[in-house]
Amino acid sequence: MTAVFFWTHDVAAAPGRRGIRFAITARYGGRSEPPFDTLNLGGRLDDPAAIEANRIAVASAFDLPRERLLFMDQCHSVDVARADGPWEGPAPRVDALVTTRDDVALAALSADCVPVLLADPVAGVVGAVHAGRPGMVARVVDRAIDALVEAGADPHETIAVVGPSVCGRCYEVPEGMRADAASVSPPSATVSWTGTPAIDVAAGVVDQLSARGIRVTWVPGCTRESHDLYSYRRDGSTGRFAGIVRLLPGGGS
Repeated sequence: MTAVFFWTHDVAAAPGRRGIRFAITARYGGRSEPPFDTLNLGGRLDDPAAIEANRIAVASAFDLPRERLLFMDQCHSVDVARADGPWEGPAPRVDALVTTRDDVALAALSADCVPVLLADPVAGVVGAVHAGRPGMVARVVDRAIDALVEAGADPHETIAVVGPSVCGRCYEVPEGMRADAASVSPPSATVSWTGTPAIDVAAGVVDQLSARGIRVTWVPGCTRESHDLYSYRRDGSTGRFAGIVRLLPGGGS
């Protein structure tokens, strides 16, 4: 079984800079049956054995054993955990992970929310963030950046990858919800395909990252419109793809 990726990018190592590997998984190349077909990496309705087999395949693509591909128990919080090795027991109930280790990879699951991957190749610090609408409004991205800085990162050396999510045109919301989002990040306020109030969560995330001086790569794609990705708003019962980041060992590979 070979995991399929929607998008990948390696930052090459250089003198004084570590190598970084970024990836966004697609929904193909796994073992899950419909409606989770096939590379489902999370959720509570699919066969746990299929999810685990899929996670093993993705870990292998990152040259890691399964236990070193680290997931979170995501809950739309602003909490951040430091990852210093494989979890001892259940995954932490947080929405952001940070590490300085090069023998683990960090994953953020999504089926419409925004996966955010962070890396300072000079300091050798990486992070993964799950930013849904509640997290964007509560500024989980800022909390994750603060944790990176505590681990030694410099925002002006940090790279952010903002993965695909439901786009603003497809995320219709009540006017009050849009106003709440706009009060935190004005660029998140938009209109749907039919002209009704909507939120572009990723635009809000990009706004927050840019305000901290972080360079952003925004991976194109709307989860609701792309059948290469999972979307709860499109399908209801569905799987999860992941944004994944790894600090490469030594001079990179």
